Amino acid sequence: MLLKLFVSLLIFGGLGLLAWSQQRFLVYAPDPQRVDPKAHGLEKVRELTLRTADGVDLIAWYGKARPGEPTLLYFHGNAGNLASRAGRIGEYLDKGRGIFMLSYRGYSGSGGKPTELNNYADAKIAYQWLVEQRIEPDDIIVYGESIGTGVAVHLAANNPVGGVILDAPYTSIADVGARLYPYLPVQTFILDRYDSLSRIDQIDAPLLVVHGTEDNLIPIEMGRQLFDRAGQPKQFSAIEGAGHADHHVYGSYDVIHDWIDTTWKSMANDQVKAVGG
Repeated sequence: MLLKLFVSLLIFGGLGLLAWSQQRFLVYAPDPQRVDPKAHGLEKVRELTLRTADGVDLIAWYGKARPGEPTLLYFHGNAGNLASRAGRIGEYLDKGRGIFMLSYRGYSGSGGKPTELNNYADAKIAYQWLVEQRIEPDDIIVYGESIGTGVAVHLAANNPVGGVILDAPYTSIADVGARLYPYLPVQTFILDRYDSLSRIDQIDAPLLVVHGTEDNLIPIEMGRQLFDRAGQPKQFSAIEGAGHADHHVYGSYDVIHDWIDTTWKSMANDQVKAVGG
């Protein structure tokens, strides 16, 4: 009996140690291939290279907004590359929205390796680049997709922005991991936590949350919990029947465009009137 217990503990401990040492391979699934945006029909998108303070080159795609339209500072999900989001980029550009999509370290030709702290620092570089192009913070909408929602929340909690869109957000990666691996001490040992729940109430900008009702990776209850903690003005849109990464098929683009054309533009007009006296 004691021998069986010892063996069980040994196996469990070995699995835990393996999971801890390989956890970033579980969190991040980069496609390192660098692709020209024009190869995906994005003629109005140009590739940029940004240099970090520690000497890493980051790849980003940028399409300029039409006058009166916002620029989406977009942080993508944990898998694939920039080319994987070409359809999304084209969707927003066709509506006149600008879009700046940053590639995390290790993705799409960017150097280095992704970590929570690296992604936060690199997001600030992308934000500063837009500001240096004379794009006002009020004209920047921070968009986070899946793991990118943690990056978006952190950036928006620490910098002025015109709005925030969270696409399939979580309370924290630790909570997601604990749900996926209930037999492991995820909450104790996870390295990259992305604790959005502790930061969401620090955002001073209109918020839109879109979440599929059938999301089996990040359950919609997590999105609602994050939404409930956020300040006003805010809107939650449950995309009926959608899973984790397919809600655009179920109408989420319409929801997002409508929110930009009503909530964001209404706030932007109110700010213009306030400045004008």
